[in-house]
Amino acid sequence: MGTLGFFFAIFLMPLTVAVAISFVAPAIAALLARPLLGERVRPLTWVAVIVAFAGVLVVLRPNVMTLGWPAFLPLLTALGMSLLIISNRASAGQGSALSMQFFVAAVAACLLIVAAILGNASGIAMLHIGQPDWTVIARCFVVAGTGTIGHWMVYVGTTRAGASTIAPATYVQLLASTILGWLLFDNRPDLVTLAGAAVIISAGLLMWWDARRRVNAIRDTDVVDSAV
Repeated sequence: MGTLGFFFAIFLMPLTVAVAISFVAPAIAALLARPLLGERVRPLTWVAVIVAFAGVLVVLRPNVMTLGWPAFLPLLTALGMSLLIISNRASAGQGSALSMQFFVAAVAACLLIVAAILGNASGIAMLHIGQPDWTVIARCFVVAGTGTIGHWMVYVGTTRAGASTIAPATYVQLLASTILGWLLFDNRPDLVTLAGAAVIISAGLLMWWDARRRVNAIRDTDVVDSAV
């Protein structure tokens, strides 16, 4: 779901815009942590979630006027990523990192194959499956390799810490996508997109700071108890 939404998004909008909107995933993960994991949502988390969605609205506003409903596709990516974070946390200790990565990739591959067949049968030109050039196949291998390593690292991180603690660390991806989009595709982000991205990142860092503060408080309490 998230992969399909992102691939469609980058065909229709600048890379920076798609990535910026998709980075609302930590906020969605924080909201879903209560009903799916039973984790308590703290008041500061609610503030961060509201700020994050405000940032999304800032990024979306000019793009909705230009693209219409496809501008919301990165939100589908954010939902998929947040569910992945939640699933990783829920499955902690039930298998090795590599085995969990295999199951995730296997299920995703099956779904993408079905989606590709349906897209080809739809008659839509951009979804037609033709004979790819060898360079396309090579790039797919690169994406598969880097994506597998990245997902494995996310899994290891989320099984050793809370979902809201690990997710904000991936914000370096926004910086990298902005630079690469500018250098490779001449996608220069406008001030509105940068402002909205800054708001979204601020919300994620706020959740990260709150989570670290709670962890440190618990650690200090344990140290005092052990000393007593």
